[in-house]
Amino acid sequence: MMTLDLPGFVTTFLAAMAALFVFAVGVGVLLILILYLIDITQTQHAIRRNFPVIGRLRYRMEHLGVFFRQYFYAMDREEMPFNRAQRAWVYRAAKNLDTTQPFGSTRDLRPPGTLLFANATFPALDAEAVAVKPLVIGPDCTQPYPAPSFFNISAMSYGAISKPAVLALSNGARRAGCWMNTGEGGLSPYHLEGGADLVFQIGTAKYGVCDTQGGLDEAKLRAVAAHPQVKMFEIKLSQGAKPGKGGILPAAKVTPEIAAIRGIPVGRDSRSPNRHLEIADAAGLLDFIGRVRAITGKPTGFKLVVGDPAWFNELCREIVHRGPVSAPDFITVDSADGGTGAAPMSLLDYVGLPIQESLPRVVDALDEYGLRERVRVIASGKLINPGEVAWALCVGADFVNSARGFLFALGCIQSMQCDKNTCPAGITTHDPHLQRGLDPTDKAERVRHYVENMRHEVELIAHACGAAEPRRLRREHCRVVVGPSRSLPLNELYRREPAPARPLEAA
Repeated sequence: MMTLDLPGFVTTFLAAMAALFVFAVGVGVLLILILYLIDITQTQHAIRRNFPVIGRLRYRMEHLGVFFRQYFYAMDREEMPFNRAQRAWVYRAAKNLDTTQPFGSTRDLRPPGTLLFANATFPALDAEAVAVKPLVIGPDCTQPYPAPSFFNISAMSYGAISKPAVLALSNGARRAGCWMNTGEGGLSPYHLEGGADLVFQIGTAKYGVCDTQGGLDEAKLRAVAAHPQVKMFEIKLSQGAKPGKGGILPAAKVTPEIAAIRGIPVGRDSRSPNRHLEIADAAGLLDFIGRVRAITGKPTGFKLVVGDPAWFNELCREIVHRGPVSAPDFITVDSADGGTGAAPMSLLDYVGLPIQESLPRVVDALDEYGLRERVRVIASGKLINPGEVAWALCVGADFVNSARGFLFALGCIQSMQCDKNTCPAGITTHDPHLQRGLDPTDKAERVRHYVENMRHEVELIAHACGAAEPRRLRREHCRVVVGPSRSLPLNELYRREPAPARPLEAA
């Protein structure tokens, strides 16, 4: 029977570990020496040339700084594009947790531009509250759409977001009774699988409905319209992330499946034109809207970031000249302060009007030309909390769309990795390892809760203002701080109080 020579075994093991340690140290020293030689001889990066090896830490710290600021250094109300307080409300609403807060507001009510709601001396009683009814879009279409929810999911393409994200959003939208916009990336099986009402967006590249010359393929468009879940069509002229520039899908996200859905080459950057080839003026826009509506029989409108507000007068004059039947069934007004898509900073920071200016101008122009009853207005752009949604309804919007709010509902931590295929939450990546963390079943419930809690808290604001339901909010119900100890109601800040667009409610 063999006996274990324990002292000898220990000695051998320690000798092996010592040798391994020496080898590891040697490899480490050799690696540092190689990096030192590379850094000291290269000429592209001054920091690395002046501080070899340790200068490389700059890139890692720059990356980690996003997370450190978010969790340790930034105050609750000072982060951009969304601060911790805004995100925290969405997280809690999506998890169906209590959103009440003790000890007073942390929101500074003094800076100009701050929104305040004028509570009624005698607010609406619960018994006086009125249920929000579906609002019909496109009543003259063959297949009008009685839209059930004033809060809906804005455009996010399959490709820009992942399969589990689309599944979670589409299932959640169905459960919540709101619509989901497909984004410009075409109609995927996962949009349909969830069973939600869908708005099919036609971007400048016309993914999914494009012919070989880049024009509209009417047969493909009819095939999309044949799906009963597709309720409306939205022609995208521009979006908040990049007004004046077409969409961008990096090559890393162009998988074989996404390429097939969009009709593009696999593994290559997909770039949309900066405008539709068929649309060069207001007349061309109305012609294209009429064409899509005639082919599909469904409500058709357009989305844009407003640049020159005077252009809306031209559009309205063209509609009046042709007759109200030529008008778009809806207009989606996007804000210029970014969106889910990545874009050049010069466009993000400087191009287009924010929704705080553009939305009232659009509503007022439609009212001035007698078109407010004909055209529904949808507001989109950083409206992720109840106060912002209520503001848009006060100004005159019929519906509010959100994209980034729903990303937070899915678990987005604002890591700013949307365009790199490295999203840690599994939302904007096609890496299977990262997608694994996003459970569509669990997140669909969060989407539902987010919508339901949003509607509930907007109703709370409406009732506090004396309105029986959110769409009865008016401009006098909301005030904007304009200076020290001074605020003005929206009906004084803007030039006119538009006639409300509230006819044709579905029974």
